[in-house]
Amino acid sequence: MPYKDLVRELAVTDFKLKYQGSVLGYLWSFAKPLMLFAVLYVVFTKFVKFGGAPVDHYSLYLLLGVVLWTYFTDSTNAAMGSIVDRGDLIRKVYFPRMVIVVAASLSSLITLLLNLTVVFIFMLVAQIPFHLSMPLFALLVAELYALSLGCSLLLAALYVKFRDFRHIWEVGLQIMFYSSPIIYPLSLVPKGIVPLLTLSPVTQIIQDARWLLITPKTVTAADTLHLPWLLVPYLFPLVILGIGYTYFDRTAAAFAEEI
Repeated sequence: MPYKDLVRELAVTDFKLKYQGSVLGYLWSFAKPLMLFAVLYVVFTKFVKFGGAPVDHYSLYLLLGVVLWTYFTDSTNAAMGSIVDRGDLIRKVYFPRMVIVVAASLSSLITLLLNLTVVFIFMLVAQIPFHLSMPLFALLVAELYALSLGCSLLLAALYVKFRDFRHIWEVGLQIMFYSSPIIYPLSLVPKGIVPLLTLSPVTQIIQDARWLLITPKTVTAADTLHLPWLLVPYLFPLVILGIGYTYFDRTAAAFAEEI
């Protein structure tokens, strides 16, 4: 892969700079999702209890959803401003501008992999039985990365021209958070709305991951959608990656003048 050394160096540098000067340092990569998980777990098990049948291993169910969602938000937010943040470098040296966004996304992927080690440790403590389909989780991580990278390329290119996209994306993420079953099970959602929610690739990835790793009782897109609609959440990451790549590639030549 051309420029792979540059991608690696920028990704490692981004990861180090993220925690530079903080007391806890790299421990923040674990602390942030764990603190969010702790708050949500206390609120939704002690104060706002879900009705209906309890979710098997709800703590793990919630933790896995929070970890995957945190990666998506951190990755897209970091990558969106990556071109603007490295404006001085872009004006001085020529290299494919896409390298910067890819490096930012890989930096967030490192954090995701660290956080997933915590999830797997909790799975061992909870004595979740291993089964042969669990390694398929790697495909879901790849799908999530493709979705995040596609969104990141599109957002990074748009942000160069329109700084309003920072605020638009914040609102979009809030809508996606509450419309995705991150803190609540789909079993509590009215049946008529469930198929609509599972069209989202974010919902599909999180629910499939929970089905593979936590409990087979998890409602997935395969349970609520039929062909050809079932293909939508699985193909959307590739579509958005293609759109993001194409738009970024067509606009990258003007970045140096527009930043």
